[in-house]
Amino acid sequence: MLLIKNGRVLDPASKTDATLDVLLDGERIAKIGEKISANLSAADAEIFDAAGLVVAPGFIDLHCHLREPGQEMSETIETGTRAAARGGFTAVCCMPNTQPVNDNASVTRGIVERAVAAGGVRVWPIGAASVGSKGEALAEIAAMKDAGIVGVSDDGKPIATARLMRQVMDYCNALGLPVIDHCEDASLFAGGVMREGLASVRLGLKGIPSQSESIGVGRDVEVALLTGARLHIAHMSTLGSLEYVRFAKQRGLRVTCEVTPHHFTLTDEDVRYDTHYKMNPPLASREDRDALIQGLADGSVDAIATDHAPHHPASKDVEFDRAPFGVTGFETALALGLSEPVHKGKLSLTRLVELFTTGPARVLGIERKIAAGAPADLTIFAPDHAWMFRASESASKSRNTPFDGRAFRGAPIATIIAGRVVFKR
Repeated sequence: MLLIKNGRVLDPASKTDATLDVLLDGERIAKIGEKISANLSAADAEIFDAAGLVVAPGFIDLHCHLREPGQEMSETIETGTRAAARGGFTAVCCMPNTQPVNDNASVTRGIVERAVAAGGVRVWPIGAASVGSKGEALAEIAAMKDAGIVGVSDDGKPIATARLMRQVMDYCNALGLPVIDHCEDASLFAGGVMREGLASVRLGLKGIPSQSESIGVGRDVEVALLTGARLHIAHMSTLGSLEYVRFAKQRGLRVTCEVTPHHFTLTDEDVRYDTHYKMNPPLASREDRDALIQGLADGSVDAIATDHAPHHPASKDVEFDRAPFGVTGFETALALGLSEPVHKGKLSLTRLVELFTTGPARVLGIERKIAAGAPADLTIFAPDHAWMFRASESASKSRNTPFDGRAFRGAPIATIIAGRVVFKR
């Protein structure tokens, strides 16, 4: 058994915010209450003193890239999940744009088996919506669900047409799966490398208008209105997209969305000729960034997701135009949420925890709470811990982050999965 004592238990699902002890017995939570430690000794249970720390349900990342199979130079399931554990995540949803694409049960099973062998963070695969993510024919969605997927997406590109989106939604409706879309109008996006605006003009880089994203969100919301399906908007970055989501929620549609830490922290004004600032969607305007923070605070946004997208250093060490999109994100996500919105008074600590726990759980149609009998997956963090992130010390195989050398206030202290401490700072 493992006893976590004296921690501030913060569980949005039960609206608990109190100093309590939590007793873990094997893979489940056995008991929660005051002074459980008074009746236990070191011989009865391992003791973890969480005084001054927050004990939260295990964090879930709805959106990441583990690169395996096929791109192991950039990341593997083992290294990626190790980095995720250091970021406080107990479960991660990996996107299907691997090589080969995760569009069939065989690839899905391989990912699940590799994750089990790694023995750390839970890996919940997202399956491709279309064969090869080419936007032509439905993938083997039912077979992939049996093998372990928790949603479908052609992430890296949008689901190609409204007609295909309708087919995917209808199919996933019957299977109880969310459809996750990378919203983008290819005709507006083509050739762009950063957000269109004064910053792109100043740098002489081809811009991507914000409408490239919001037009895609609008299309998907309309199809969700037609089908009634569960639609989740990935890595939302613009005010226009947020307004479509708000409209959908007001209409009672099952539409949810996520925002990444880099999008609620940085803007297009931060972009230089440094490929560590090149991501898709690109960094947006201050107005967009401020709107996203407001959406996080008022409940319009359902989850914070990292979009952890590792790339081998050689692929990023090229001209800005030629570099791939993407930044790493596991190990800085919580710190950015604490250092930016929370400590600046724009977001409550309870709301931040919800965005990492019960919010993403609802998107997946599951529960995430600290209760007797629940899985013993917990994230313990210090809201005020001062530290500096150094990319060279990351557990990830890749170093493509704009936050190297940044000082933070707030950090994960321990990650517990199935009653086992998989990371301790």
